[in-house]
Amino acid sequence: MAHILVFAFDLTEASQVRRIKSLQILGHSVQSASFRRGNMNADFVPDWPNVDLGYVANNSYGRRVIGIMRGIWQMMQHKQQVKAADVIIARNFDLLVIAWAVRLLSGARQTPLVYECLDIHGLFTRSDRVGAVMRWCERQLLTRVQLLIVSSPGFISQYFAQTQGYLGPYALIENKLWFDGSPVARPTARKSHDPLTIGWVGSIRCAPSLQLLLAAADHFGDNLRIRIHGNVHRHVLPDFDDQIAARDNIIYFGPYTYPDGLAAVYDACDVVWAQDLWQRGANSDWLLPNRIYEASWFGCPSIAVADTETGRRVAEDGLGFVIDAPTAEALIEQIGALTPEKISAVSQHLLATPDNAFMLQPNDIAAALAPVLPPSR
Repeated sequence: MAHILVFAFDLTEASQVRRIKSLQILGHSVQSASFRRGNMNADFVPDWPNVDLGYVANNSYGRRVIGIMRGIWQMMQHKQQVKAADVIIARNFDLLVIAWAVRLLSGARQTPLVYECLDIHGLFTRSDRVGAVMRWCERQLLTRVQLLIVSSPGFISQYFAQTQGYLGPYALIENKLWFDGSPVARPTARKSHDPLTIGWVGSIRCAPSLQLLLAAADHFGDNLRIRIHGNVHRHVLPDFDDQIAARDNIIYFGPYTYPDGLAAVYDACDVVWAQDLWQRGANSDWLLPNRIYEASWFGCPSIAVADTETGRRVAEDGLGFVIDAPTAEALIEQIGALTPEKISAVSQHLLATPDNAFMLQPNDIAAALAPVLPPSR
């Protein structure tokens, strides 16, 4: 088994924790160097060695640059740990810069470097000079990594290959469910709700999605209920609380526990809004969110936009329903066409689908990392 050093963008973020734990379950020795963003799980304490790189605010680009410089300096105080790693994994571009720099400066330049990119940040898709500079910087580092990991094939076809000209090795690890122990049981059947209930679950940060759901709530009134579960990014949605308080048919339930709280969240919904729209035309069109796997595991159909990677997956695999455009009119029309029979038919299909369609297997991660792992000892 290998000793893996993970450079983490936010130690407390659930998907980051899951990925590190999945490496541990595979038998690898894991150490991390991580920032904290403060978006969730503020009291989380890792059960693996970690170098705390400090707090970095969301969307504070100046502070993130300072954080990168500070991170390089801090990790140079731990260069023996860098040299001891068999593989270095960097989650997002900021951490890739740090990982590449400390690998070079500590004399560990032969250690395989993995770039894990689960979102294409808006800085890299800008059409101005800033975007051009960021893409150039990323291209330079892409030539220095031994493996690129993405969570959606759209990131390769629409960005890394098409825009960045990247033709190097890559692996796909989708944002499927991960359980440390026994999987949370899947239901054998689902009940319908009166009124029809739509869920919005996960990282609540998409202003266009909020506006669509508000419009649907206003249109249907007492004939529709909307349940929101997760962590709200209030720096993106500053009027979230006021908007929800103004509508009796929308309820925000706050964060939930993962994975034990998922069953109750999805059981209370007939369908879920699965589409991310906050970076329409770029990242939002290319990603595959974890909510489509979570919802499908529990037999809850998703609603997405047809011309996105999410919408295509929903349509091709029968995970739910799609709308032609991200407009209030299209969403309202789709909601109006939903019947208990239509929802039940999709639910039965989802519950009959094998677990591995929605749950990440240890072998998936092992196969993805195989090209950079040392031979078994």
